[in-house]
Amino acid sequence: MDSATFLETIAVAAAIVYLVLAIRQNIWCWAAALLSTALYLHIFYVARLYMESGLQVFYIGMAIYGWHQWSRGDQGKSLQVSTWTLAQHGRAITLVLALTLVSTLGLARFTDAALPLLDSLTTWGSVVATYMVARKVIENWHYWFVIDSLSIYLYLSRDLQQTALLFAVYLVLIVLGLTVVSFPKWLRWTLPLWGVIGLITLAFLALGVAIGYGPF
Repeated sequence: MDSATFLETIAVAAAIVYLVLAIRQNIWCWAAALLSTALYLHIFYVARLYMESGLQVFYIGMAIYGWHQWSRGDQGKSLQVSTWTLAQHGRAITLVLALTLVSTLGLARFTDAALPLLDSLTTWGSVVATYMVARKVIENWHYWFVIDSLSIYLYLSRDLQQTALLFAVYLVLIVLGLTVVSFPKWLRWTLPLWGVIGLITLAFLALGVAIGYGPF
C-alpha cells in the first residue's frame, strides 16, 4: 500500500467514525472529524479538487465550533434538535447556488481544477450542511444525501475509490440516521424537501453543462 492510499484509508476510517458518532449525537464525533479533515486537506489538493481541499480548512474550524456548541449549548442551555422553515431552506439553497456559480467561473478561468462546477457545488453545499449539523438542524441529513450522491461521481473521477465507497456508506447511514432521529415524525415534510433539493440540484447541473462546464 503506497502512502497516498494509506492516508486515504485512515481518513476514510475517521470519517466513518465521525458520522456514526454524529448519528448518536456523541460529542466525540468532532474529534474524529478533525483527524479526517486534516488528512483530506492534503488528499484533495493532490487530486486537484481545490474547492474540496479548501473545504477541509472550514471543516477544521467547524469541528472546533461543533465541539464548543455541543459541550456548552446555546446561551448556557443544552442545544436541542431543531428544524428550519421553508424560507430558511430557500435562502440557504440560493446562497449555495450563487457561491457555486462564482467559484466555478473563477476555477475554470484561473486554475487547472478538475470538475470545477461539481467541486464547487458539493463544497458550498457541504459548508451549509455542516453548519446545520453544528446547530442540530434535523434537515442537514437531506442536504447531505444530495451532496454525497454527487460526491461519489466526483471522487471516482479522480481515482479516489475508497472515498467514493465511503460516501456510498454515508448514504446508507444517512437513511439510518433519519430513521432513528426523525421518522415517522417528520415523514410528511421530509420527503417533499428531498424532492425539491434534488430537482434544484439537477437543474443547476444541467445549466452548467449547457454553458460549457460538462461533464461538470
